[in-house]
Formats: sequence, structure tokens, C-alpha cells
Amino acid sequence: MSTLNLIAIDVGHTCTTVAPVCTGTVGDSIAAADQSLSAMVQAVQAALMHLPENEPHPLVIASVNEPVAASLRSALIDQLGHDVYTVGEDLPVGITTKLDPEAVPGVDRLLGALAAWDTMQQACIVVDAGTCVTVDFIDGEGVYHGGAIAPGLAMQLQAMHDGTTTLPEMEPDTPNDNDAFAKSTAAGMQLGAFAGIRGLVRVVAERYALAYEAFPPIIVTGGDAERLFRNDELIDRIVPDLVLRGIAAAADRVITAS
Repeated sequence: MSTLNLIAIDVGHTCTTVAPVCTGTVGDSIAAADQSLSAMVQAVQAALMHLPENEPHPLVIASVNEPVAASLRSALIDQLGHDVYTVGEDLPVGITTKLDPEAVPGVDRLLGALAAWDTMQQACIVVDAGTCVTVDFIDGEGVYHGGAIAPGLAMQLQAMHDGTTTLPEMEPDTPNDNDAFAKSTAAGMQLGAFAGIRGLVRVVAERYALAYEAFPPIIVTGGDAERLFRNDELIDRIVPDLVLRGIAAAADRVITAS
């Protein structure tokens, strides 16, 4: 078992999620909007309160939003007396990939794959339902093969509003399971986006299964994971903190050994 204590920080496109990691176990996460640097720093300070006192703990950042991550890193160095590491720069992700030479997958996708492999120890599919939806494949040797990328729930709804003169602007909502038909424009938009993403996962998963000659379990993470897949029999498990677990796993492999 890992004895490493740290703070895992996942900087996304719109939101930053922070969690304490105590002896390898990821604790409850705290979310802060990327637009508020002070809120992100406060989230880190709050997470530190859940780790043993009187010793420095590394702060480990993974980011798909480099400007926000750079500002946060500078603020953390200035305000807190802890080492700050960035996955992909100071720490390798620690997963083998089979991609085109020019491919640069988001570090969140790689960390999700790492955490899924560490948990499953078998071929699996990782769905990240966030700003975008990604559907990635990891084979039975723990090698990451990449996967599909599509607009997420909020992005699809916003694109429909932005691309037309009549469709309303709205926040994502779950379609009413008691009504097979969408009887309003707003309900139709919600149903279309919702069903489109769930259908995407089914089609892509079947494509991977045909290529791999087996149907791997599917793990879902991301901010819309519960909304989209809570009652989906195709999904093996929903793990909201999968990327944070990947940060902990990547850090453990390097920092503990150093």
C-alpha cells in the first residue's frame, strides 16, 4: 500500500477539482471554478486540512487548461510552503501508449486510463463525460490506444442555441424517463443531446469490442457521468474521481521511489 500523502489537483476546461490523498486513498473532492484563482487556492488549503499536520505535502497538478494551471501553480508556490509538481512536466503519467507519433492526448485522458488500468488490471473502456466526451480504450497489457472525442452535453446544447435563431439557451437536464416523447423544443434538445452521447458510447464500445474480440468493462467519469449513465446497464461502474486517482497513481510511482 502507498504511504504517500499529497494533494491532487485536476485543472479542467471550466472547473478545477482538488482532493487530499492519504496513504494512496483519494478523499472527498472540492470543486472551484477556473475563473476564481482565490477559490482554487482555498480549495487546496481546505484539502490540506485533511492530511497530517506538521509536514509538507506535495501538490500535484494535472491540467488541460495551461493558462489557469500556470497561474494556480504560481499562486500555490507563493502562498503555501509545499512542493508543486505538474504531471507531464515534472512527473510522467506512467502509461504506455500506442498512438500516432504526432498525437498529444490530454493528460486527463491518460490519467483516467492509468487509474482504470490500476483498478481493473484488464482491458477496459474509459468514458469521460465532461466539457467534451471521450471514449478511450486500454488493452489487456495496460496500453492506451486513444479513442473518440465528441462535444459534451452542455457544449451540444450551447451549439444548438448559437447555431440557430430559435432554439433556446439552457443548462443540461435529464430527460423525463416517464415520457418517451419530447413534447417541447427544450425537451427535444435535452433528449437529443442525452441520447446522442449514450448512443455514441454504445457504437464506439462495439467498435472497440470487434477490434479486440472481447467486450471490455466500461468505466465512466466526468461531471456529467451520473446524469448521463446512472441507469445505463452497459456501464460497469461510475468513478467520479478517476482522474484524481490517476494523479495519485502517477505521483506514487515517482515521488515515493525518489
